[in-house]
Amino acid sequence: MAHTQATMLSETNTPVQTIIPQLLMDKVVIVTGSSRGLGAQIAQQMAAAGASVCINYLNSQEAAETVVTDIKNSGGRAFACRADVTELTEVKAMVEEVIKSYGRIDVLVNNALPHYQFDPSADYTSIETVTWPHFSQQIEGIVKGAVNTVQAVLPQMKSQKMGKIINISTNLVYNPVVTYYDYTTAKSALIGLTRNLASELGQYGIRVNLLAGGLLKTTDASRLTSEEVFDYIATTTPLRQATSVADFANTVLLMASDLSAAITGQSIAVDGGLTMP
Repeated sequence: MAHTQATMLSETNTPVQTIIPQLLMDKVVIVTGSSRGLGAQIAQQMAAAGASVCINYLNSQEAAETVVTDIKNSGGRAFACRADVTELTEVKAMVEEVIKSYGRIDVLVNNALPHYQFDPSADYTSIETVTWPHFSQQIEGIVKGAVNTVQAVLPQMKSQKMGKIINISTNLVYNPVVTYYDYTTAKSALIGLTRNLASELGQYGIRVNLLAGGLLKTTDASRLTSEEVFDYIATTTPLRQATSVADFANTVLLMASDLSAAITGQSIAVDGGLTMP
Protein backbone atom coordinates (compact mmCIF):
# COMPACT_ATOMS: atom_id res chain seq x y z
CA MET A 1 0.00 0.00 0.00
CA ALA A 2 1.29 3.47 -0.86
CA HIS A 3 2.25 5.59 2.11
CA THR A 4 0.97 9.11 2.54
CA GLN A 5 3.51 11.91 2.44
CA ALA A 6 3.06 12.50 6.15
CA THR A 7 3.81 8.82 6.87
CA MET A 8 6.92 8.84 4.72
CA LEU A 9 8.16 11.96 6.40
CA SER A 10 7.67 10.53 9.86
CA GLU A 11 9.48 7.36 8.88
CA THR A 12 12.50 9.40 7.77
CA ASN A 13 12.35 11.44 10.98
CA THR A 14 11.71 14.66 9.06
CA PRO A 15 8.96 16.67 10.77
CA VAL A 16 6.27 17.85 8.39
CA GLN A 17 6.55 21.44 9.62
CA THR A 18 10.18 21.63 8.47
CA ILE A 19 9.40 20.91 4.82
CA ILE A 20 8.21 24.38 3.77
CA PRO A 21 11.23 26.25 5.24
CA GLN A 22 13.52 23.84 3.38
CA LEU A 23 11.57 23.67 0.13
CA LEU A 24 13.61 26.33 -1.69
CA MET A 25 16.70 26.33 0.47
CA ASP A 26 19.65 27.98 -1.33
CA LYS A 27 17.54 28.75 -4.42
CA VAL A 28 17.75 32.18 -6.06
CA VAL A 29 14.51 33.60 -7.39
CA ILE A 30 13.39 36.58 -9.46
CA VAL A 31 9.72 37.53 -9.13
CA THR A 32 8.71 40.24 -11.58
CA GLY A 33 6.10 42.72 -10.44
CA SER A 34 6.55 41.75 -6.80
CA SER A 35 6.26 45.03 -4.94
CA ARG A 36 2.62 44.38 -4.06
CA GLY A 37 -0.33 42.04 -4.49
CA LEU A 38 0.20 38.48 -5.68
CA GLY A 39 3.83 39.10 -6.60
CA ALA A 40 4.68 40.31 -3.11
CA GLN A 41 2.94 37.29 -1.57
CA ILE A 42 4.87 34.92 -3.85
CA ALA A 43 8.16 36.61 -2.97
CA GLN A 44 7.47 36.52 0.76
CA GLN A 45 6.46 32.86 0.76
CA MET A 46 9.47 31.92 -1.36
CA ALA A 47 11.78 33.70 1.06
CA ALA A 48 10.09 31.91 3.96
CA ALA A 49 10.84 28.64 2.12
CA GLY A 50 14.55 29.47 2.07
CA ALA A 51 15.02 31.28 -1.24
CA SER A 52 16.98 34.46 -1.86
CA VAL A 53 14.59 36.73 -3.75
CA CYS A 54 14.90 39.65 -6.14
CA ILE A 55 11.87 41.93 -5.69
CA ASN A 56 11.33 43.49 -9.11
CA TYR A 57 9.30 46.68 -9.44
CA LEU A 58 8.67 49.46 -11.94
CA ASN A 59 7.20 52.43 -10.08
CA SER A 60 6.50 51.25 -6.53
CA GLN A 61 9.94 51.57 -4.94
CA GLU A 62 8.62 52.25 -1.45
CA ALA A 63 6.32 49.22 -1.59
CA ALA A 64 9.18 47.05 -2.90
CA GLU A 65 11.46 48.15 -0.08
CA THR A 66 8.69 47.32 2.40
CA VAL A 67 8.52 43.77 1.02
CA VAL A 68 12.30 43.48 1.36
CA THR A 69 12.18 44.76 4.94
CA ASP A 70 9.42 42.31 5.85
CA ILE A 71 11.43 39.43 4.41
CA LYS A 72 14.62 40.44 6.19
CA ASN A 73 12.78 40.95 9.48
CA SER A 74 11.59 37.36 9.16
CA GLY A 75 15.14 36.11 8.66
CA GLY A 76 15.04 35.88 4.86
CA ARG A 77 17.20 37.27 2.08
CA ALA A 78 15.95 39.74 -0.53
CA PHE A 79 16.73 42.94 -2.36
CA ALA A 80 14.68 45.26 -4.56
CA CYS A 81 15.59 46.04 -8.15
CA ARG A 82 13.82 48.41 -10.52
CA ALA A 83 13.50 47.17 -14.10
CA ASP A 84 10.89 47.71 -16.79
CA VAL A 85 10.29 44.20 -18.12
CA THR A 86 9.36 45.62 -21.53
CA GLU A 87 12.95 46.93 -21.87
CA LEU A 88 15.44 44.11 -22.48
CA THR A 89 18.47 46.19 -21.46
CA GLU A 90 16.91 46.94 -18.06
CA VAL A 91 16.02 43.30 -17.49
CA LYS A 92 19.54 42.19 -18.38
CA ALA A 93 20.93 44.71 -15.90
CA MET A 94 18.64 43.28 -13.20
CA VAL A 95 19.81 39.76 -13.97
CA GLU A 96 23.44 40.88 -13.70
CA GLU A 97 22.66 42.41 -10.31
CA VAL A 98 21.08 39.17 -9.09
CA ILE A 99 24.08 37.12 -10.20
CA LYS A 100 26.43 39.63 -8.58
CA SER A 101 24.48 39.41 -5.31
CA TYR A 102 23.67 35.70 -5.15
CA GLY A 103 25.83 33.97 -7.77
CA ARG A 104 23.09 32.17 -9.68
CA ILE A 105 19.44 32.20 -10.79
CA ASP A 106 17.30 29.14 -10.18
CA VAL A 107 13.74 30.37 -10.63
CA LEU A 108 12.06 33.07 -12.70
CA VAL A 109 8.43 33.93 -11.97
CA ASN A 110 6.85 36.03 -14.72
CA ASN A 111 4.19 37.85 -12.73
CA ALA A 112 4.50 41.45 -13.96
CA LEU A 113 1.22 42.87 -15.26
CA PRO A 114 0.35 46.22 -16.81
CA HIS A 115 -2.13 48.18 -14.72
CA TYR A 116 -5.50 46.47 -14.94
CA GLN A 117 -8.86 46.49 -13.20
CA PHE A 118 -11.34 43.63 -13.42
CA ASP A 119 -14.39 45.76 -14.05
CA PRO A 120 -17.20 43.93 -15.93
CA SER A 121 -18.61 47.26 -17.13
CA ALA A 122 -15.35 48.46 -18.72
CA ASP A 123 -15.13 49.12 -22.46
CA TYR A 124 -12.53 46.36 -22.91
CA THR A 125 -15.14 43.70 -22.11
CA SER A 126 -16.99 44.07 -25.43
CA ILE A 127 -15.67 43.48 -28.94
CA GLU A 128 -17.69 46.51 -29.98
CA THR A 129 -15.83 48.91 -27.70
CA VAL A 130 -12.40 47.36 -27.03
CA THR A 131 -9.63 49.09 -28.98
CA TRP A 132 -6.29 47.88 -30.26
CA PRO A 133 -4.39 50.04 -27.74
CA HIS A 134 -6.10 47.95 -25.04
CA PHE A 135 -4.63 44.81 -26.61
CA SER A 136 -1.19 46.26 -27.32
CA GLN A 137 -0.74 47.47 -23.75
CA GLN A 138 -1.43 44.02 -22.35
CA ILE A 139 0.57 42.16 -24.99
CA GLU A 140 3.52 44.51 -24.51
CA GLY A 141 3.54 44.12 -20.75
CA ILE A 142 2.65 40.44 -20.45
CA VAL A 143 4.10 38.72 -23.52
CA LYS A 144 7.03 40.97 -24.38
CA GLY A 145 7.86 41.23 -20.70
CA ALA A 146 8.03 37.44 -20.35
CA VAL A 147 10.11 37.03 -23.52
CA ASN A 148 12.59 39.64 -22.26
CA THR A 149 13.01 38.07 -18.84
CA VAL A 150 13.48 34.58 -20.28
CA GLN A 151 16.09 35.81 -22.74
CA ALA A 152 17.90 37.60 -19.92
CA VAL A 153 18.09 34.64 -17.50
CA LEU A 154 18.72 31.98 -20.14
CA PRO A 155 22.53 32.20 -20.36
CA GLN A 156 22.84 31.68 -16.59
CA MET A 157 20.32 28.85 -16.44
CA LYS A 158 21.92 27.08 -19.40
CA SER A 159 25.35 27.35 -17.78
CA GLN A 160 23.89 25.81 -14.62
CA LYS A 161 22.10 23.15 -16.66
CA MET A 162 18.97 23.78 -14.61
CA GLY A 163 16.27 26.32 -13.93
CA LYS A 164 12.56 26.83 -13.40
CA ILE A 165 10.45 29.36 -15.32
CA ILE A 166 6.91 29.90 -14.09
CA ASN A 167 4.51 32.02 -16.12
CA ILE A 168 1.47 33.42 -14.34
CA SER A 169 -1.79 33.41 -16.29
CA THR A 170 -5.53 33.29 -15.62
CA ASN A 171 -8.27 30.67 -15.78
CA LEU A 172 -10.18 33.09 -18.01
CA VAL A 173 -8.19 31.60 -20.88
CA TYR A 174 -10.15 28.38 -20.31
CA ASN A 175 -13.51 29.90 -19.43
CA PRO A 176 -14.02 33.62 -20.17
CA VAL A 177 -16.91 34.15 -17.79
CA VAL A 178 -16.24 37.86 -18.25
CA THR A 179 -14.89 38.79 -21.68
CA TYR A 180 -11.78 40.76 -20.76
CA TYR A 181 -10.59 40.71 -24.37
CA ASP A 182 -7.22 42.41 -24.01
CA TYR A 183 -6.09 40.76 -20.80
CA THR A 184 -7.25 37.24 -21.70
CA THR A 185 -5.76 37.39 -25.20
CA ALA A 186 -2.36 38.38 -23.83
CA LYS A 187 -2.49 35.76 -21.09
CA SER A 188 -3.51 33.10 -23.63
CA ALA A 189 -0.32 33.81 -25.57
CA LEU A 190 1.67 32.72 -22.53
CA ILE A 191 0.37 29.18 -23.00
CA GLY A 192 1.99 28.96 -26.44
CA LEU A 193 5.15 30.60 -25.14
CA THR A 194 5.32 28.17 -22.22
CA ARG A 195 5.00 25.08 -24.40
CA ASN A 196 7.56 26.24 -26.93
CA LEU A 197 10.04 27.16 -24.22
CA ALA A 198 9.56 23.81 -22.48
CA SER A 199 10.15 21.97 -25.75
CA GLU A 200 13.34 23.86 -26.58
CA LEU A 201 14.86 24.28 -23.12
CA GLY A 202 14.23 20.85 -21.59
CA GLN A 203 17.55 19.63 -22.99
CA TYR A 204 19.28 22.14 -20.71
CA GLY A 205 17.44 20.98 -17.58
CA ILE A 206 15.13 24.00 -17.64
CA ARG A 207 11.49 23.38 -16.77
CA VAL A 208 8.81 25.84 -17.94
CA ASN A 209 5.23 25.78 -16.68
CA LEU A 210 2.21 28.05 -16.46
CA LEU A 211 -0.10 28.55 -13.51
CA ALA A 212 -3.53 29.98 -14.27
CA GLY A 213 -5.22 31.57 -11.31
CA GLY A 214 -8.87 32.29 -10.76
CA LEU A 215 -10.20 35.52 -9.32
CA LEU A 216 -7.96 35.74 -6.29
CA LYS A 217 -9.25 37.03 -3.00
CA THR A 218 -8.04 39.72 -2.90
CA THR A 219 -5.52 41.60 -5.07
CA ASP A 220 -5.32 45.18 -6.33
CA ALA A 221 -6.79 44.02 -9.63
CA SER A 222 -9.77 42.35 -7.95
CA ARG A 223 -10.50 45.01 -5.34
CA LEU A 224 -13.52 46.25 -7.32
CA THR A 225 -15.02 42.76 -7.23
CA SER A 226 -18.04 42.58 -4.95
CA GLU A 227 -18.41 40.08 -2.13
CA GLU A 228 -21.43 38.69 -3.98
CA VAL A 229 -19.19 37.74 -6.92
CA PHE A 230 -16.71 36.01 -4.62
CA ASP A 231 -19.61 34.17 -2.97
CA TYR A 232 -20.89 33.06 -6.36
CA ILE A 233 -17.45 31.72 -7.32
CA ALA A 234 -17.31 29.83 -4.04
CA THR A 235 -20.66 28.15 -4.66
CA THR A 236 -19.66 27.03 -8.17
CA THR A 237 -16.22 25.73 -7.20
CA PRO A 238 -15.78 22.09 -6.13
CA LEU A 239 -13.87 23.21 -3.02
CA ARG A 240 -16.65 25.72 -2.25
CA GLN A 241 -14.23 28.61 -1.74
CA ALA A 242 -12.50 31.32 -3.72
CA THR A 243 -8.76 30.82 -4.11
CA SER A 244 -6.72 32.99 -1.78
CA VAL A 245 -3.54 34.79 -2.76
CA ALA A 246 -1.61 32.67 -0.24
CA ASP A 247 -2.97 29.41 -1.69
CA PHE A 248 -1.93 30.44 -5.19
CA ALA A 249 1.53 31.43 -3.94
CA ASN A 250 1.92 27.99 -2.35
CA THR A 251 1.36 26.40 -5.76
CA VAL A 252 4.12 28.60 -7.15
CA LEU A 253 6.38 27.25 -4.39
CA LEU A 254 5.59 23.70 -5.47
CA MET A 255 6.40 24.42 -9.11
CA ALA A 256 9.60 26.24 -8.13
CA SER A 257 10.81 23.38 -5.97
CA ASP A 258 12.53 20.12 -6.85
CA LEU A 259 9.26 18.30 -6.06
CA SER A 260 8.02 19.24 -9.54
CA ALA A 261 11.16 18.12 -11.39
CA ALA A 262 9.17 15.86 -13.74
CA ILE A 263 6.72 18.58 -14.78
CA THR A 264 7.31 20.85 -17.77
CA GLY A 265 5.27 22.39 -20.56
CA GLN A 266 2.09 22.30 -18.49
CA SER A 267 -0.73 24.81 -18.10
CA ILE A 268 -2.28 24.24 -14.69
CA ALA A 269 -5.41 25.91 -13.32
CA VAL A 270 -5.15 26.97 -9.68
CA ASP A 271 -8.75 27.79 -8.90
CA GLY A 272 -10.13 25.06 -6.66
CA GLY A 273 -11.39 23.07 -9.64
CA LEU A 274 -13.58 25.85 -11.06
CA THR A 275 -12.07 25.11 -14.47
CA MET A 276 -10.73 21.72 -15.50
CA PRO A 277 -8.79 22.20 -18.76
